[in-house]
Amino acid sequence: MARTLKRAAAFTALGRALTAGARGGPSLGRRISALPRMVRATMRGEYDGGLRLALMTAAVAYVASPIDLVPEAFLLLLGLADDALVVTWLAGTVLAETERFLEWEARRDTVVPGQVVG
Repeated sequence: MARTLKRAAAFTALGRALTAGARGGPSLGRRISALPRMVRATMRGEYDGGLRLALMTAAVAYVASPIDLVPEAFLLLLGLADDALVVTWLAGTVLAETERFLEWEARRDTVVPGQVVG
């Protein structure tokens, strides 16, 4: 029960952070649809997001991990606070990295190979 509440709270916080941070920038749908392209471009070595993607994956694994139940059982407030901190960091990182990727993608589409951009 506590695990389900923790996950629900984490995903609610992530959703709120993503929609609040999207004002004035790319839409939430555009950001989410950019994630698979960002992963593909990183895996091909075209985009330099490898470390950031690894950190985001580690953050998701940390929040979703069943091993993390022990701190909540003994240190209720502290255990939930560390998850909230990780989710907040993850939301900010997703916002920043998807915006950075979309800007990179737009620049890449406007550059003609062999042409000097001045």
